[in-house]
Amino acid sequence: MVELVETPVSRRLPDFPWDQLTQYAEQARAHADGIVDLSIGTPVDPTPEVARAALAAAADSPGYPLTIGIPEVRQAVVDWLAGTHGVTGLGLDQVLPLIGSKEFISTLAVYLGLGPGDVIGYPALAYPTYEVGAALVGATAVATDSLTSFGPETPKLLWINSPSNPSGRVLPKEHLKKVVDWCRERGVLLVSDECYLDCVWEGEAVSVLHPDICGGSADGILIVHSLSKRSNLAGYRCGFVAGDRAVIAELLAVRKNLGLLMPGPTQRAMAAVLGDEAHVAEQHERYRARRTRLRAALETAGYTIEHSEASLYLWTTKGPDGPDCWSMVADLAAQGILVAPGAFYGKAGAKHVRVALTATDERIDAAVARLTSSV
Repeated sequence: MVELVETPVSRRLPDFPWDQLTQYAEQARAHADGIVDLSIGTPVDPTPEVARAALAAAADSPGYPLTIGIPEVRQAVVDWLAGTHGVTGLGLDQVLPLIGSKEFISTLAVYLGLGPGDVIGYPALAYPTYEVGAALVGATAVATDSLTSFGPETPKLLWINSPSNPSGRVLPKEHLKKVVDWCRERGVLLVSDECYLDCVWEGEAVSVLHPDICGGSADGILIVHSLSKRSNLAGYRCGFVAGDRAVIAELLAVRKNLGLLMPGPTQRAMAAVLGDEAHVAEQHERYRARRTRLRAALETAGYTIEHSEASLYLWTTKGPDGPDCWSMVADLAAQGILVAPGAFYGKAGAKHVRVALTATDERIDAAVARLTSSV
């Protein structure tokens, strides 16, 4: 029998949150009309033809790809950031393709050599993987939205996430610029998770690498993007990191040694979808229609939607004096609707549930019917 080290890495990590939903998922599946799973934001609509055609055309791929990626995919990133989001001045050596964004978020602290005694900050309401990344290296994780809460312990790494998962909140330009300036004054690496930048319903979301925010310089800043939601490519594992030239070079050096290679055919697919906005607009309208119907049904059923001006979720509550998140999960599961408890995303989510828009029209309509018939 193989003996593990005295303290296995798994013991450093928080419990995998989705395991706690098992009993509620079983309850929802028992509904006569089946489950409506609105718990995980996984795309259900077809992968766009532009991606499938590019993948098929590149299917003959016998050699190892390079960690740095083909020039065409990095150029596609540079062109897309400039043309769609106003991020100018990036060179090809400031872009690195990723095997999806989650593996990068969870292991960035490893690549940077962080460990015990280092502080990593992330939002008070946050995707759990930021905390996982800190725990993986034994760093101190601080969940806060206040820069002053760090006190004398300046973080080595600060994550921000706008538009937010889970709340859909969009941080205004003034706040983003304040965070950039604060990090630069203290030598803190700022990493902005911008995976939902193309999923905005109200107002405007901007990248921290927009010249109005960063002053035209990527120094001290990284941005992380994913094609999973924008282009229904979750199964392809396509993402990228861009920004500070020296940090990207260090990440490349480490990742080459680890053999972290985005497959060649998916690089071609990624370049193709970044050059095509038609499928993005089509998918956006699908989600807009689902969002409109689902939001109205939740409000009819007595729920309140907070923030949610962007992303693929409705941040839902019954108010500070209402039930806690697990009670709402149970109530909705009894109607065959599975949602994510806000507690998965930090203490600040104790009175909320996250309701995903990523279900088929037929399943969204089923949820609407159940929510409105119970009133």
